[in-house]
This record gives sequence, structure tokens and C-alpha cells, in this order.
Amino acid sequence: MQKVKRFFRSIQFKIPMLFIFMLMISLQLIVANFLRQLETQMISNFQEQIQLQVGFLKNSVQPIVSKDDKDEVKIAEISKILQDYPTGSSIVEARVLDSQGYILGTTNQSQQSVVGTRTTEADAQQVLLTNTVYAYNFTEHDTRYWKIVSPISSTSGNSGNPLGIISVTTNIESRYTQVKDIGVIFVSSSLIAIILVIIITFLISQGITKPIAEMKKQTEKIAEGNYTGEVKIYSDDEIGQLGQAINDLSFKIKEAQESTESERQRLDSVLRHMSDGVIATDRRGRIVIMNTAALDILNLKSEKVIGIPLLSILPLDEKVTFRELLETQQERLIHIEEDGEDSIVQCEFSVIQRESGFISGLVCVLTDVTEQQKIDRERRNFVSNVSHELRTPLTSIKSYTEALVDGAWENKEIAPGFLKVIETETDRMMRMITDLLNLSRMDQNRLALEKEFINMNELVLHIVNRFEMVLQSEPYRDKNYRILTDITQRDLWVELDQDKITQVLDNIINNAIKYSPDGGRIIVRLMETHTDIIVSVSDEGLGISRKDIPHLFDRFYRVDKARSRAMGGSGLGLAIAQEVVQLHGGKIWVNSIENKGSTFFVSLPYIPFEEDGEWDEF
Repeated sequence: MQKVKRFFRSIQFKIPMLFIFMLMISLQLIVANFLRQLETQMISNFQEQIQLQVGFLKNSVQPIVSKDDKDEVKIAEISKILQDYPTGSSIVEARVLDSQGYILGTTNQSQQSVVGTRTTEADAQQVLLTNTVYAYNFTEHDTRYWKIVSPISSTSGNSGNPLGIISVTTNIESRYTQVKDIGVIFVSSSLIAIILVIIITFLISQGITKPIAEMKKQTEKIAEGNYTGEVKIYSDDEIGQLGQAINDLSFKIKEAQESTESERQRLDSVLRHMSDGVIATDRRGRIVIMNTAALDILNLKSEKVIGIPLLSILPLDEKVTFRELLETQQERLIHIEEDGEDSIVQCEFSVIQRESGFISGLVCVLTDVTEQQKIDRERRNFVSNVSHELRTPLTSIKSYTEALVDGAWENKEIAPGFLKVIETETDRMMRMITDLLNLSRMDQNRLALEKEFINMNELVLHIVNRFEMVLQSEPYRDKNYRILTDITQRDLWVELDQDKITQVLDNIINNAIKYSPDGGRIIVRLMETHTDIIVSVSDEGLGISRKDIPHLFDRFYRVDKARSRAMGGSGLGLAIAQEVVQLHGGKIWVNSIENKGSTFFVSLPYIPFEEDGEWDEF
């Protein structure tokens, strides 16, 4: 007895019952398919019968329409044939038309008035034009009809225009009604069978659905992250064993989840606080992890990157594939442009590989090396420029010294010239070294400013007057340079380092004289704004090209290197001028048009004093 009960409680009994239910469903599907097939077959047989009748009628009227008799004769003969044509409940009307579309006869007694008239039906016109059979369904007054329009061809087999056409309209609704009646019988039988199956299945499913429902609730809790609770075990059968397995699984998942969450938090903390960007992909190259630093470096948003290919966000070489990244793991540099600024990012790739050797993804580490690259480039350029600039005068000094050693010192005519060149080149080297030391102090913030309140009007006039005296000297007498001034009448007292600002203005005015043509004008202006004083120096020289302006204040940069070196320039004057002006909290810039001249501007912060202020006490 106990064995019998256990049998009825086991899956061995329940599964066959479920298969019986599935069999009943299959039976219903078979019945439905049978009804569709029956409907299709009945409609097909009906259409074939009608086509045969049309063929018989075509054979009967073909000799008549092919004759050259008058239409009255043809109409009379065709009417006699149509009177004997079987219509019944299926064929509603049969018509015979000639090659011009005129109706020669109809089986519909109420439509005899149309005999001898030309048809306006589109289907007849189409058949006359195409010489092909045209059949279609249509519905009228909730009744479905099937119409066939067939051409009457000549016996000679000529494929030209037809001799006429036969149009037959049939009532196909009866066939659908027959199929419907058969379907009602099958549906009724199926409903009875389904009801019986439902009753039996309901009784059987009671022992299955209840523990399964509880297991479903527990698995839903597990899916939501709730690992509390257990599945109640109702029996010792396979379902009971499954419930116990779910309870064990819930406990193990809870332990694994706690461990995974701990590791995830640790990883998130590391990634979040990393200065470098980190991107992890799956084995197909789609992004699965991306930290904040990587988003900032690539100017992206997190919600738009997860799940997209890595190569779609990294501006690498178009020819590079994800497979090549996996195989080579080669370090690459990419350029990212934002707001007109170009950033250089170093990309290091590493494969995520399991112990079995299966590659599950790729890790990309992004490091912004823009400043490092810039510093390295500037350092290389600086060393190269310093070496070059020092080598040039040293070469000259060495050459002239060797000449003197070889006996040129005994020649009283050329020896003084050689010594003068050596002195000039030595002075040039000293100036360059002095400039380099000043720049070094500025870079290390070791250059102290000795500020005092200076009358800017008097300082500018003093510098201009000194250059006017220089232009009266022998080297410039034939050049006919003119220095013009446009200085505000208001006294401007500014706190600054007089020596260093004088050095700045000297450098700018000296460059204006060097690069001005003979007879050129140099205009020095002094003006004030609400917050600054501005000194500008304009010349009428060749000007500076647009591509050179951004680099004009770089160290050792020369627009015309050969001419600058010949005039004794070191390439550091404007760089020093910029550093000095920036130390005063000001700005220096240039506006230039090629072949028209340049204007250098020096802006210094200025706080105007009221006339009735503190200065009245002194």
C-alpha cells in the first residue's frame, strides 16, 4: 500500500499525466491544421471545377467568335449555348465578350440588356491587353465571390490579341460554410475533451504546483538578493529533493555573494581613486567596466559607454583590430582634442586570461602624458637650442683663435678685426648665459622684484629719448629711423621693478628698430584703461606670419633665424620679457600683418590714484 502511495506521489506518475495533457493539446493542433487543409482543398477543388466548365464553354463559343459573321448572328448563337450552360447555386453569371470588349451573351436573365454593349470592367480590359487568365476574390453584401476571366485564343495558336473573353462569377460562400460547419463539430468535440483534461489535470497538478510555487518564490527572493528563508519540504520525492537543493544553493550563493561584494567594493574603491583611467572589456571587445578617470580623460559619460566596442571610443589607427590588440598588447599613444587643446594619452593593454588559457577580455590603462610629453619635448628642444646657440659663437672664436695661432696675430691689418670678432662673440655668449640664468631663476621663482612707484610717463619718455640718441650714432645715421610717441597727458604712477620693465621695453623697441626698413617709423604709445596701463610699440617692418605668432615668446624661437643671429639676437629676449611681465601680473602680446608691420603690447595692472587722495599729504 505504501508503495502505491509513493508511486502516485512520484514524478514517475505525474510526468505521464502531463504528457497526456500535452497529447490533447497536440490533438487540437492537428484538428486545426486539418480544418485549414480541408478548407484549402475544398476551395481548390471548387476552382478547378469552375475552370473545367470555363474550358468547356470556351471550346463551345470559340468557333462562333472566330467567324466573320455579324454581331447579331454571334449573339444569337452564343445565347443559345448559354441557355444550356449549367449555372445552379455556384455560378452566378457567365459572360462572353468579343475582342473589342462587347458583350455577346450572359447567363443572367436580368442582365440581358447589357448584351451588345461594351464592358467597362477593368478585369476584362486587363485580360484583353495581357491575353492571360485573371482570377480574384471579392466580397459583396457579406457574400464571398470568386471570378475568373479567361481569354479565347485562336485555334491557330497565334499568341496575339485574343478572339474574345469568358467571364464567370461564382458564389464560393457555400464552401466556407461547409468548412465552418465541420469546424463547429470539431471544436465542440475538442471543448468537451479539454474540459475533461482540465479536470483531470487540476487534480493531478495539486501535488506539483504547491511546492513548485514555493520554490518559485524562494528563487525570486534569491534573484533579488534576499537569501533568507527556506523552501518547505512536503515529500521525499524528486520535487522534495529539488527543494532541499534550492535551500543548499541559497546558502552557498549567500556566501559567494558576500565574498564577491567585498571584492567588488575593494575593486571599486581602487578604480575610483586611481588617477589613471581603466577600461575593461569582454572577449568581444565590448566595455564592461570604466572608471571615472577614464571618462574624464576621454570626455565621455558613463551611461553611454557600457556595452559599446572599445575601439569606438579610442581614436586609434583605423587599421587596428581588437584581435591585434589582444595578440600584440602594444603600448600606443592617442591624441584627444577638446576645446582646441590636444591631449596626449598613453594606452597600455593587458589580456584578461583564465587558468585554462581562455581569453575573457582586455584591460586598457589610460595615462595622460600631455605634460610629460611637453616637458620632454621642451627639454630636448632647449638642450638642442642651447647647444646650437653656444656652438655657433664658440666655433667662430675657435676659428679666429686658430687663425691667430697660425700667425695672423702678426698681421697688424687683420689681427684687430679677428680680436674684435672674438670679443663680440664672447659678449654674445655672456649675454646668452646671463639670459639663461635669469630664465632659470624665473622658473625656480628665485627672481625677486624690487618694486617701487614709478611715473610711467617719464619712464617711457626716458627710454624713447635714449633710443633717439642711439639712432643719431654712426651705425644708424643713414637709416633715417623715426621714433614717434603718443603718451597720455595724465601722470600714471605704477608699482613695478623699473630695471626689469626697462629691459622689457628696451628689447621690444630694439627689435622694432632691427626689423624696420630704412626710413621706417616706430610709434610708442602709452594709454590707460580702468584696470591697466598699456604700452604699445609699432613698426613698419615685414610683420610676422600667423603661424609664427603662437611661438613668438618661446625660448630660442626666431622668425628669421639667419637675420636674427646676424643681428646678435639670442632668441631669449621675448621669452624673458614675457616672464618679467607675468611676474608683474601683466600680459604681453602681439598683433601683426605680414608686409605691413607689427605691434607689441605690454599690459600692467594699474590702480589710479585720486587727486585728493593720500598724495596730498606729501
